Amino acid sequence: MKKRKLGEIEVSAIGMGCMAFSHGYGKIPPEQYSIEAIQMAYEHGCTFFDTAEIYSPNLSGIGHNERIVGKALHDVRENVVIGTKLFLNTSEVQRDGSVYGAVRRHLEGSLERLQTDYADLYYLHRMAGGVRIEDVAEAMGQLMEEGLIRGWGLSQVDVDVIDRAQQVTPLSAIQNIYSMVERDMEGAVIPYCLEHNIGVVPFSPIASGLLSGKITVDTKFEKNDDVRNWVPQLSRQNIAANQPIIDLLGEFARKKNATSAQISLAWMLHKYPNVVPIPGSKNKERIIENLDASKVELTDDEFHSLEEALGQCKVYGHRGFTR
Repeated sequence: MKKRKLGEIEVSAIGMGCMAFSHGYGKIPPEQYSIEAIQMAYEHGCTFFDTAEIYSPNLSGIGHNERIVGKALHDVRENVVIGTKLFLNTSEVQRDGSVYGAVRRHLEGSLERLQTDYADLYYLHRMAGGVRIEDVAEAMGQLMEEGLIRGWGLSQVDVDVIDRAQQVTPLSAIQNIYSMVERDMEGAVIPYCLEHNIGVVPFSPIASGLLSGKITVDTKFEKNDDVRNWVPQLSRQNIAANQPIIDLLGEFARKKNATSAQISLAWMLHKYPNVVPIPGSKNKERIIENLDASKVELTDDEFHSLEEALGQCKVYGHRGFTR
């Protein structure tokens, strides 16, 4: 697979979001299946794997997903890039005595679960804990100097926070929601990242399956631990209203002998050189399909035609990237 860079960290053009093996899409698969799926993705050319300390069934407990990723990639650790994330709040900082102490404690837990002695990318998951971003940036810089992380990032943040962090310790990546139906980042975040050599890592790049064309108004999501029950574009009313976008993707997919999901990924790869999407799935076949989007290349004319047609489609339902 072709390579891209998140700051100075080289990764495959499409990464793999591993959350679904632990949380977010209903019943999780057996651990061995999940391990095999991650290893299969690596064998297929994927070198970038995304996880987080909080990814556990029903978000109860810590580290379920990190342990799976650690087991799956232990034997090829030097050949892959692993990104993980932490939550941080002021009470932890007070208890640990410093932001650095709290961040390092989280990191050490993640490294143990991932069976590694360093993280390639370490993100602050979101700005919800009241800790000054400048202090987090300083702590991340110290961890980089100590060789415990190669680079750092922020998730679910706007450009004002990004700039404040960047002034202290240069960022490698920003991970926000981004897709054909969630394009807020195009306004300021992506341009800022392009200017400052920061990678953009879109999560939910296929809009939780909407852009695959496989979800219909009759699709029933699982009742337990399934984020699709509250994704705005996936209400029955909005699925129907967004059908013109799905039809447009289907039309381009037929022309390119690809799938709708692959077109949605190829679109963002063509649009921005610093974008590395991390589609997630708990299904082996879907994982390979998503990775194979790297083989679908839009011509400039095809891209502009698609962009123009998308511009004429209204999107129903909006989540926003700081939620």
